[in-house]
Amino acid sequence: MTNENRNSGNKSDGRNSDGTFAPGNPGKPKGSRHRATQATLQLLDGQAEQITQKALDMALAGDGTALRLCLERIAPPRRDAPVQFDMPMMKTADDAANGAASVLLAVSQGELTPTEGAHVMALIETYRRTLETTEIEKRLTELERAK
Repeated sequence: MTNENRNSGNKSDGRNSDGTFAPGNPGKPKGSRHRATQATLQLLDGQAEQITQKALDMALAGDGTALRLCLERIAPPRRDAPVQFDMPMMKTADDAANGAASVLLAVSQGELTPTEGAHVMALIETYRRTLETTEIEKRLTELERAK
């Protein structure tokens, strides 16, 4: 393809006249599926119940792979779990520093994993910013009333 053809401004390919992509997503429409997925679904259409029953029969007969697949559908692995540790109540943005210190202590003592600690720290930071923004908004409102 020549540079001239590429920069022709053909809007059907989602590109601008200079060849760059236009704003938005020029890709597949939402909900569309890959051809292989469509073909597989078409082959399986009407047979899902029989295939499921066969997998169950194999699992009950002792097939480890079939058993694992069935159990993963019954009780999928948890992606995260609740964490419990002592943390002070946070009412002001300054209290977030104490909350962060308690998270670091919990991680250092093995009560939380580093990943769990990082997730809790992100929550504390979001809460701190919310408190800070609320405080700034209150101060601004008071200043405007004073005028």
